[in-house]
Amino acid sequence: MNDLPERPFDSDDSDDSEDAKVRPGPLWRHAVWVVAVTAAGVALGWVGALFRIGPEEFGMPPAAPGALWPYLLAWAAIGLALAAILRVVAAKVPVYEPETAAIGVVMIGTRLSLGWRPEPLEVAGLAAAGLLLVAVWCAVALRGAAVVRRTEEVSRARGTA
Repeated sequence: MNDLPERPFDSDDSDDSEDAKVRPGPLWRHAVWVVAVTAAGVALGWVGALFRIGPEEFGMPPAAPGALWPYLLAWAAIGLALAAILRVVAAKVPVYEPETAAIGVVMIGTRLSLGWRPEPLEVAGLAAAGLLLVAVWCAVALRGAAVVRRTEEVSRARGTA
């Protein structure tokens, strides 16, 4: 009646439920990941700019008139850089859902740019905000990995002493 589960829910060896893991591998796999994540973010931003929910007074307008390709190319380049940064860190330490961060930043930037058609300086500001978000995301992962490494070293030192 009061049977204990075979594996506790908080066991450290359950890899199937972890979202943060180290992603080593060959360079071509990292490059494909960066391109795929960027393409997904740009495509989702573009699709989001094609329609509007609700009346025009209450929401962001759909894609503004004007040139479309410069903004798509700009966010593709920005997305490649942001995804590459996330992937480099994820190859070294566990990062919580780097694809979500990259797709989200690129999607929002693309959607804002297509609906608003900002000047190049404003696009650079949006890119800087995205870079700051990715930098914080990576800093949290690097800090967490450093804390875990330090804790393991202390426990090893206590075990051998």
